[in-house]
Amino acid sequence: MEEEMNELQIKRAREARAAIERLYIEMRHLFNRGRYRQLGEAGEVLTDALLTVSPEIYGAMSDPYKVELDGLVYVLDRLPKGIEETRLIKLISSEGYEDSGFEVIMPAKRRRNCYRIDQEQMFIEVTRGRSEIYDILTHLTFMYIEARKIREHVQIRDAKTIVEWKKLGAMVEEGVRELPLEEEELALTYLSNILGRTFEETRHAYRRLEQNKSTNNGLFHAIYWMGKLAMEDELEGKERVISFSPTLRERIGQHLYGERWANAIKQYLHQKKLFDRPLHIISANMHSVMNSLYAYPALTKTLGKALDVEALANELSLAEHGALRKKVRKYALTHGMHEQQDPFGTNISVQIFDTARLNPKLLAPDLEVDSAFIQEEKPLILVMDYAFGEQAYETMDELLRPYTVGDEIFPMNVKSINIMGKAGILEGGKGDIMIPDAHVFEGTADNYPFKNDFCCNDFEGEGVFVCSGPMITVLGTSLQNRDLLAYFKYSSWSGIGLEMEGAHYQKAIQAAYAIRKHIESEIALRYAYYASDNPLITGGTLASGSLGSVGVKPTYLITKKILGRILNPIHSTGELSPAPALV
Repeated sequence: MEEEMNELQIKRAREARAAIERLYIEMRHLFNRGRYRQLGEAGEVLTDALLTVSPEIYGAMSDPYKVELDGLVYVLDRLPKGIEETRLIKLISSEGYEDSGFEVIMPAKRRRNCYRIDQEQMFIEVTRGRSEIYDILTHLTFMYIEARKIREHVQIRDAKTIVEWKKLGAMVEEGVRELPLEEEELALTYLSNILGRTFEETRHAYRRLEQNKSTNNGLFHAIYWMGKLAMEDELEGKERVISFSPTLRERIGQHLYGERWANAIKQYLHQKKLFDRPLHIISANMHSVMNSLYAYPALTKTLGKALDVEALANELSLAEHGALRKKVRKYALTHGMHEQQDPFGTNISVQIFDTARLNPKLLAPDLEVDSAFIQEEKPLILVMDYAFGEQAYETMDELLRPYTVGDEIFPMNVKSINIMGKAGILEGGKGDIMIPDAHVFEGTADNYPFKNDFCCNDFEGEGVFVCSGPMITVLGTSLQNRDLLAYFKYSSWSGIGLEMEGAHYQKAIQAAYAIRKHIESEIALRYAYYASDNPLITGGTLASGSLGSVGVKPTYLITKKILGRILNPIHSTGELSPAPALV
């Protein structure tokens, strides 16, 4: 261990864990009840528990004199545009609103359909399970905590407010967003006084929101309406209420969307006579496998030079190269790739790659493939986009089930399952790589040790820091407390990182072969994560901003290693994990 945890740290870690459990128990209770008021008893329970946890991602949330700006930008990027204006928020299932006249509002950093019903009401569609509900409620609770601080900063007594607030209100009510530099700096000065933040901190948050200006109303607007509704709730009794539709409460946990999604995939494979092919499942983004296989043959002539996979990925990541990305996708669709967009609500797109239509001689030279193996085995690669929390169990469980047509049952011919995830690292920084040998499910006694077909040596000499050990599957990235994370790192758990899906994937996989006998046990299992943040480092959380170009190298390095094992499997162990263990 790098250092011993003292008794005070252990005590704080236990308090944080108890507060997280209290939050989830209360959120589940409120979901079953159907509604709650933000200023009511239930809303105060959520507020007190979140303040006790004091998550790293929410920074200065516990400081009454400062409004937390990085956390606010993070939340506004994940909630629908206009959420700060609405007093009544309802979480719904897929209930037909996609075919209505209401505009679909999509947050910048979360794939979920939202609908502005009127000036006061916002509907948020939940199709990804309880993890999504917890995520939304946690973000809303944080936003209301900051709204209360704004009210307390600007309200002198009764309904009277400070001068800066009146000037901000006049600007927002006029609908002004684009300002000349001089007026912008004056407005930011007023705003920094309201927020208790420096001018530079306020300007930084303002500019971060402007980067996704089509999916938010801007910092001035957000702060004004958050404070305005908080004052109306406090002084006029205009309550802010969160509710859950009866259909959502009925459907949650039924695998309704995952079953439809998985059946559509199996139906396609069956219709195209691909079902008997050896299948390799990859959970990853929708660009790395496609670009790794097709960017080299699609772009070498256009670019006038031969580049390796990573160099091509860097070229394609540039904003001005949209035409090149379209060219790669067009080439892929005519050389063995099939896309399946999800109409069933999971928000998990799928790509299917028929390697029988690949010409190994045209692949990037740094891809390690066996041409004879590809021609003989004709492996099929199925790439599924990232799941969200508990949704990972639903989708993997349904995908691994046999496909039934009438009285015939067709087992899935799965040869490997590969999970490339994005995770928080506990020792290292953005862009580093974690190779887990177990998933420990936070807040429960469940842990899932397994035999990973990857090890640190596979990434040796690649110019990235690599570590191995248990990964912590957390209930939500927005609830991570520094003391609790330090406990997982420095105690005998020796955790290397945290993410939201690993234990859920592993639970479905182990049930599929060890209990339900849906798949054979002789398949390879590969997990590798690249670090999106280090929540133990001040300023290193997800709220500090995206990975940007730093993420290209580890993403494509892991992708190359996965494709190398699938298309040249000489190094694969072909062993599956042991059954789940309990502490």
